[in-house]
Amino acid sequence: MARQHRLQAPNCFYHITSRGDDRKKIFSNETDFRKFLAYLKKAKEKFNFYLYAYCLLDNHYHLLLETSQANLSQIMQYLNTAYTIYYNTKHKRHGHLFQGRFKSILIEADSYFAELTRYIHLNPVKAKMTDSAEEYPWSSYKIYLSKGSGDLINKDKGQELLAMDSSTYRQFIQGGLKDQKDPFKKVYAGCILGGTAFIKDKFKQLQTEVESKDFAYKRAVKNTIDPQRLIAVTADYFKLDPEQMRRSRNRPMTAKRTAIYLLRRKTGLTNTQIGELFDMKPAAISKAAISFELEMKKNKALVKAVDQITSKVEV
Repeated sequence: MARQHRLQAPNCFYHITSRGDDRKKIFSNETDFRKFLAYLKKAKEKFNFYLYAYCLLDNHYHLLLETSQANLSQIMQYLNTAYTIYYNTKHKRHGHLFQGRFKSILIEADSYFAELTRYIHLNPVKAKMTDSAEEYPWSSYKIYLSKGSGDLINKDKGQELLAMDSSTYRQFIQGGLKDQKDPFKKVYAGCILGGTAFIKDKFKQLQTEVESKDFAYKRAVKNTIDPQRLIAVTADYFKLDPEQMRRSRNRPMTAKRTAIYLLRRKTGLTNTQIGELFDMKPAAISKAAISFELEMKKNKALVKAVDQITSKVEV
């Protein structure tokens, strides 16, 4: 079954959810929560988007953000991949951390911005993780109640969209404890939340994208490949266990070098991030990739391996 295309454009608001694989924990301790927020900050600096609300729970998280470019998939690939690499290394595990693709809902901010921030900030209360949203440490709620702004949430712009001061916003949030309305019951086609005119406009925009000969999504496929899947497919091609391939020190390490080369070419991972996957220093990652590329010019079997692995992960 073909994946549903995401409408990606500048100045779009999205509610994002990503859950742990099989609903397992993605945050095991305070360090994990802080590390995720650090990666979220790096993602903002790298991809230049606005973040208005977040809430991290044990096995999933919520974000409310606005893109400044058509790059939602790149943002989320970077964030989830960077955190997965950290978490797997930290907790000595391997494989997928998140359950499939992240879920994104394109929203009409004029109508649903305030309601969605309330939904996000009340998540830990309704999940019975805390008695008060204000007491929960891993959400953006307290930022809206404080005088400062910090460097993670775009509080000033968020307050303009809310059109409330901190006192009014606190009352608005508390009112949501009695109001059990679920804003996502109004989501259209599983991906858009807004009025009729907004929905029609966005679907028209989506149709134009899909029918375009320069369909950007197709050009960007190679940049949205899941690194964990690429490693698994490479290991399978060379008939190895993924963990065995990642930790191998036996030369010529053909499978490992193939994976490193493809990760550098087909994902947005840095040498440092790839090094964390293979327990290698960034300079060694660069050297391995460059030497592999030179060897490919002389060895057709390596070219064949790269082509076949690529064809499987880019489907």
